[in-house]
Amino acid sequence: EHLRAAFRRVAIIDLDVHHGNGTQSIFYARDDVLFVSIHCDPDDCYPYFVGYEDETGEGPGRGYNLNLPLPRGAGDDTFLSALESACGRVAAFEPGALVISLGVDAHEADLTHEFRVTLEGFRRAGRRIAELFAPTAIIQEGGYYLETIGECVAAFLAGFESCP
Repeated sequence: EHLRAAFRRVAIIDLDVHHGNGTQSIFYARDDVLFVSIHCDPDDCYPYFVGYEDETGEGPGRGYNLNLPLPRGAGDDTFLSALESACGRVAAFEPGALVISLGVDAHEADLTHEFRVTLEGFRRAGRRIAELFAPTAIIQEGGYYLETIGECVAAFLAGFESCP
């Protein structure tokens, strides 16, 4: 909401094993904020009741909510393919600013064991998001294996910073 005071449109990309149900709920009926969530299929993963592809927004917000649920065990290729779809939708939206909800619980060693994203996958994700060339706030939010959280965030930021 703070960014909306300065920018006409804001996009949020939630990269986390778990669906960003709170964020979706806040912006579901709005057309000035695009919410995109890449998460584990809610048929198999918490929160189970939300995060389905057919949840696209309501009222003025119809079409401004994009859920990209992935199967358990999704690795770099599947994760990055979904991210490419997300970035295409964000680019078409033309936001003035971008917020990344960065959940590193998608890492292959994380205790959730839902996804199998590597450090290289996080690096490539960071670079791809940077290629959107929008002012970006990155909020680190998920990750349960303390041994790899820092490495995953560092890999993502290294990719982000590598974009010219």
